[in-house]
Parts: sequence; structure tokens; C-alpha cells
Amino acid sequence: MYNPLNAIPQGKRLPTFLWLLAATIGITVVFRLIGPFKPTIVDFELAGSVAKSSAIIGAWDTLSRLQTCFNLGFDYLYMPVYSTTIALACVMGAGVVSRSGWRNLGVLLAWGLWLAAIFDAVENYALITMMYGSPADPYPQIAAFCAVCKFSLILLGLLYALVSLVIYLVKLSRAKLVPLR
Repeated sequence: MYNPLNAIPQGKRLPTFLWLLAATIGITVVFRLIGPFKPTIVDFELAGSVAKSSAIIGAWDTLSRLQTCFNLGFDYLYMPVYSTTIALACVMGAGVVSRSGWRNLGVLLAWGLWLAAIFDAVENYALITMMYGSPADPYPQIAAFCAVCKFSLILLGLLYALVSLVIYLVKLSRAKLVPLR
């Protein structure tokens, strides 16, 4: 089944993945260090209503609002990095399993991770609109819906990659060497 990362030769997938993983972890650390810390940006993403969104923005001081705006802009760099990292982990995981249904799921999740980045972009647009204006319908609902879809796809991709890694390690322990695809 065609996947979004077919252009990466199999021999280059692991090094590419490791570079992407390092970038994903690095950017994640930057986000965690910047803030805002109380309420968090995830609280804002999942607020889901004008009242909750307004309360969160109102709880932030000027620095927290600047941190939020920076994070929302910086997130557009993060989106292709994290989505491609997890998508590549799913594609590599699909190469480890022998059942076609499980392989197809990995490829579908790889596509789904890029869809997660699109949900993230739409979510950020809604959040930015609220930050530079004032919370109004339908922006909190759009942000929350997109955040739930994004987090669900990310979680499914990570779970698939983790299960595939366990399968790979079991095969490796039994066969001594299974090439990572």
C-alpha cells in the first residue's frame, strides 16, 4: 500500500527517523520551557466554549499571552516535524508486521498523522483568532474539535508505533536479526 513516506529509501528510514525524533523532542522541550503554565495552552485548546476560553485568556498575564502567541506561531514549524516523525514510525512499524491488516493500519495512520497536522493548523487558526480578538462562537468549538481529533490521531500513531516496536523486539530476540524497514 502506498504511504506518504515512500520517497525515503528503506535504508535511510532509521537515520531519518532518528533526526526527526531529535527535532521533535527538542521542539517539545522548547514548548514546555516557554509556557504558559497555568492554565496551559492545552487547556485553551480544549476549552470548547466562549466562557471557558475567555476565562483562560483572562487568567493569563501579558507575558503568558505573549508566550501563547509565540507558541501558536512556532507550532506551525512543529506540525510537519512531529507528524512526519510519528508517520515514519508507523510506516517503519508496518514493515515489521506480517499481517496485511496491521500493515495497512500503519500506513493509514501515517496518512492520519498528516491529517493531525492539518487539524492542528485549523485549531491554531481558531486560537489565534481568539487571542487577537475575543472568544466568540464557533472558534472555541472548532479549536476543541480539532484538538481532540489531533490528539486522538497522535495517540493512535504512538500506540501503533509502540506495539510495532515490541513486535520487532520479540522478533529480534527470536531471530537475532530482523532488518528494520
